[in-house]
Amino acid sequence: MSTTELQPQVDLCFQNHFAKLGAPFFTTLHPSPIKKPYLIAVSAPMLKKFEINNAHTNSAEFIDVFCGNRVHPTSTPLAAVYSGHQFGIWAGQLGDGRAILLGDFNSVGEADQEQQRHEIQLKGAGMTPYSRMGDGRAVLRSSVREFLCSEAMAGLGIPTSRALCIIGSDQYTIREMPEKTAVVTRTAPSFIRFGSFEHWYYNDKPEQLQQLADFVIQHHYPHLQDLTNPYQGLLKEVVLITAELVALWQTVGFMHGVLNTDNMSILGLTLDYGPFGFMEGFDPAHICNHSDTQGRYSYQMQPRIGQWNCHALAQALLPLIGDIELTQAALSCYREHYETYYANKLSQKFGLQETMPGDQDLFAEYLDLMAATQTDFTLAFRNLSQVTIEPSAQENALRDLFIDREKLDLWLLSYRQRLQQENSIDAERQARMNQINPKYVLRNYLAQQAIEKAEQKDFSEINKLLKILENPFSEQDEFSSYAQLPPDWAAKLSVSCSS
Repeated sequence: MSTTELQPQVDLCFQNHFAKLGAPFFTTLHPSPIKKPYLIAVSAPMLKKFEINNAHTNSAEFIDVFCGNRVHPTSTPLAAVYSGHQFGIWAGQLGDGRAILLGDFNSVGEADQEQQRHEIQLKGAGMTPYSRMGDGRAVLRSSVREFLCSEAMAGLGIPTSRALCIIGSDQYTIREMPEKTAVVTRTAPSFIRFGSFEHWYYNDKPEQLQQLADFVIQHHYPHLQDLTNPYQGLLKEVVLITAELVALWQTVGFMHGVLNTDNMSILGLTLDYGPFGFMEGFDPAHICNHSDTQGRYSYQMQPRIGQWNCHALAQALLPLIGDIELTQAALSCYREHYETYYANKLSQKFGLQETMPGDQDLFAEYLDLMAATQTDFTLAFRNLSQVTIEPSAQENALRDLFIDREKLDLWLLSYRQRLQQENSIDAERQARMNQINPKYVLRNYLAQQAIEKAEQKDFSEINKLLKILENPFSEQDEFSSYAQLPPDWAAKLSVSCSS
């Protein structure tokens, strides 16, 4: 079976901005076709963004283009090269081992209908020169998880790559056991990574390093072009948005699982969903990735690793910045910006509008109470909004989450006093808190249930989760069971780098 050229019927028009960088940055190749592809799910918000008619998504053309069985005549498929540090160790050349970039679309933005460019990439579309002994395929299990989580993160308002669709096949590949394969069509303004810059630095290719930096600045940070040192400006900007991204992860209990430099977006996006997880029973030392035996990427380590990865990027950009002190000045912004941004978000989660001495101690005491008995992270913050200035039965749902209710009640006394200090109004505070503390997150067991049904070609659970997670802050009473504590069997679930 060979990839065929397509005479277009659906209105698609790829552009190929990344390809203009030239041959050293990628290898052009066609995706490898899969057998008997079928549509599993599409993201309605992304269809709208790309102005694709939903009626076309079941067409043979749509399915063939977005699983890699046909190449659209306007597309220049390619796999990008990059390198990176993996688990803190220099891994050398990596690259798109199972991802193929089709090109980019113009998408319609939410503000003033402005045009935005988004790259379109197939994950699981076959081997590339960078597959490193891999088969270039993605299994259904991991594809469903990435598809759902990228859209769930968007619903939470966290910068992320997105997913347009997921296409399945009865074709199998071998992991720990034979598994069905699938292809995720994922999108982002750019898939350039920290490791993209490291590749040229460690290969002593200053011309390509500068070409890549200039490309990123021109297309994604044009306001930096007039700076005296735009490369320092680039580093500083990436440091700041990375600090903000990690802070947002911490506030919803999200754990990436594999924060290697090749998985870090130069645009501050959550990228490459593998063994991720959302915190359930709160444990700051929790490791969501079964392959992470040293706990390098545990929940509590994520802020520090974000900073470490920024240092790795700074090393790669140092020849362009040209001055160690300027480089260190850009890096030094990380910690303070992270702490300030995280503290502000935490204040919002606790329903506070003013900053007062002792606030951080109050927050830390609550988190310590949660950690002491591994209280469910999402419910502990969502139910906190039910606390009123005067004690009432409304807070019983919160109290039921804690084994040591006496300690919680003592904390609630301090919390109420703090609320009174700023004359907090119960109804207004609850509304604010419920706009930052989600009711629904993609718990591992919910994803697993969707995967198991999808294995039987029942995609109803995937589509139901898409609908729920698109509006995670809304009550959605008809789906309230999806916000409950996980069942006992969920504790046995584990994810690894193969996920």
